[in-house]
Amino acid sequence: MKTKILTIAVLLGLTTVAMAQPKENGQGRASQAPKHEMRMEHRNGGPLAALELTDAQKEAFKQSRLAMQKQLQPIQNELGEAEAHQKTLMSAEKPDLAAINKNIEKIGSLKVEMAKIKTKNRLDMRAQLTEEQRLKFDAAKGHMRGGEGMRHNMKMKG
Repeated sequence: MKTKILTIAVLLGLTTVAMAQPKENGQGRASQAPKHEMRMEHRNGGPLAALELTDAQKEAFKQSRLAMQKQLQPIQNELGEAEAHQKTLMSAEKPDLAAINKNIEKIGSLKVEMAKIKTKNRLDMRAQLTEEQRLKFDAAKGHMRGGEGMRHNMKMKG
């Protein structure tokens, strides 16, 4: 009897410890915070500080980011709704595979649309740079928040 109680207590303790650990793949609490895509300037200077942007370039980048965010906001909202709907579809008593697949297509098309907007924005910003700044800008892509380099590094760790 004592060993059963001790075993249950140990299992409960291990379960509690395991549940309290942050997830390695970035799906913990930090990923629930609002995302600030293409945030170019950081308190410590960030990767674009090395570009030595002129005031006109800084203003153009700021306007470009604002315009991009205005374009992305409704798509991000629609994506959130589609993802929530996907959870509803998946947890139904009798899931409708056709509806699930259709919603997956919708989610995919929204993500593609967002990627196109972000890419256009990046190319527009890049076009405003001098040749030297472009080289630094291209090199900094992997260090920017949300850049491919960061995602690649996270995959390598996990």
